[in-house]
Amino acid sequence: MQAANRLQKSLKAGRPSLGGWQMLPGTNLTRVMCRSSSNLGWLLVDLEHGNISDDTMHEIVAAAAACGVSPIVRVVEGRPWAIKRALDSGAHGILVPMLETAEDARRIVQFSKFPPAGNRGFESLLAVEKFVEQHPHGGPVREPTGLEYLQQANDALVIAVQIETKAALENVKAIAAVPGVDVLFIGPFDLGVNIGHPMRGQGEMDPELLEAIQTIHEAARAAGKVTGIYCDSGEEARRYADQGFLMPSAMTDMVGLRKVFRQAFEGGQ
Repeated sequence: MQAANRLQKSLKAGRPSLGGWQMLPGTNLTRVMCRSSSNLGWLLVDLEHGNISDDTMHEIVAAAAACGVSPIVRVVEGRPWAIKRALDSGAHGILVPMLETAEDARRIVQFSKFPPAGNRGFESLLAVEKFVEQHPHGGPVREPTGLEYLQQANDALVIAVQIETKAALENVKAIAAVPGVDVLFIGPFDLGVNIGHPMRGQGEMDPELLEAIQTIHEAARAAGKVTGIYCDSGEEARRYADQGFLMPSAMTDMVGLRKVFRQAFEGGQ
């Protein structure tokens, strides 16, 4: 399973992995995004703010995995049912928004891991085929068995928690120290609003927000964890990658569509 999880392989090797972000439904869109560049390592399937239902999530996860891109599902909230549905779809990892304490993080890990590390219920029929190892031009197909999924999932899946509130910022060292949490992912828009320093136009940040982002990054590194962050451009993602952030997003479908259409129609005037 770990060999098929492109995001986790990069994180384990200490290499940045740039991600895409899908808010709109449709597997044609998924395939276009995933095949747009060999540099796209993971695709975030956004159930929290996106227009994506549970059944559509299953289809997007399958389409991304078939393209060799790791599907990561941002669940609606850190409840057992939400985490179970995402992982049982075959997601290579989850992103949980709006947690605030180390206890929240421990519960998320518990819901995400099979016993004895957690209490996730076992059913792998839909999940295993999202970890198939197959050469794109033919050759043998290697799909994990259900038993292999059970034995490997606790170590092979990426568990990311989103630091985007004042309380989470205050508790970030304790959250980072929770075993089983792999990534502290920064949502700069919500984080800025929650600490009273919202982002301005063109991604401009107050010094207080920049300091908060650095505090989270340092807490993650001190605990041996990875930092991720939401970005609106490849240039911004690369800047963070150069600073040691290993899981920056680079483009969101709605943002990219708006940019491309604006450029086309403004250029045509």
